[in-house]
Amino acid sequence: MTTGVRRRMGVEQRREQLIAVALDLFGHRPPDTVSVDDIATAAGISRPLVYHYFPCKQSLYEAALRHAADELTARLAEPCEGPPGGRLSRVLRRFFDFVEAHGPGFAALLRGGPAMAGTGPSCAMIDGVRQAAYGHLLTHLGVREPSPRLELLLRSWISLAESTALLWLDGRHVPRAELERQLVHAFAALFAVSAAYDEGTAAVLVRVLGDEPVDGPFVRFTARSGVPGPARLPAGAAQPSAVVIG
Repeated sequence: MTTGVRRRMGVEQRREQLIAVALDLFGHRPPDTVSVDDIATAAGISRPLVYHYFPCKQSLYEAALRHAADELTARLAEPCEGPPGGRLSRVLRRFFDFVEAHGPGFAALLRGGPAMAGTGPSCAMIDGVRQAAYGHLLTHLGVREPSPRLELLLRSWISLAESTALLWLDGRHVPRAELERQLVHAFAALFAVSAAYDEGTAAVLVRVLGDEPVDGPFVRFTARSGVPGPARLPAGAAQPSAVVIG
């Protein structure tokens, strides 16, 4: 993103340029290794001018983080239309698009790199993205007040998606498309396990499966796993009893 020629910009234009330059650099190198001099050079301005717009390096990093967090949050939004499995697949595709575009920065952020993570504002932004993901899942499930088991299920899956993306970035040994499908199936698997212990979660699962086509990812997985899907439930069985696992 090197400009090569210094151009006069308004305050907001220059700030946005510096944030964009920082994010581009973070997409190729860990943020800890990116200096203010690197950002100034890539932006085609002097180091003192960077400090004119951002009082310290941490403030620039946090502004870049806020921009990235807002972008990721926007990518998590999905209309409540169509089969649930397809919706989750599309969200995961956009999530991994983001992970690929911001690889080193994404990894340093979630692993607690000293340059970008560990501060109060940084942690709050990360938690905000996680809370947005949790809220979207509840909306798509049609649940306003989740049971403790359902909340545990959803937050556990969000953590699984994060850790899976981090491990994938280390070597990308598993094809990305397979990994996305695996996370969709992992969601169904965690749902099935929770449903075995909790009637409320089981009822939500049955409703979700009822909205899936027979070739949808949730139905295919639960059929292979022996989880009771709509086709195998008696008519009107909207509130199945939890299966006791002894």
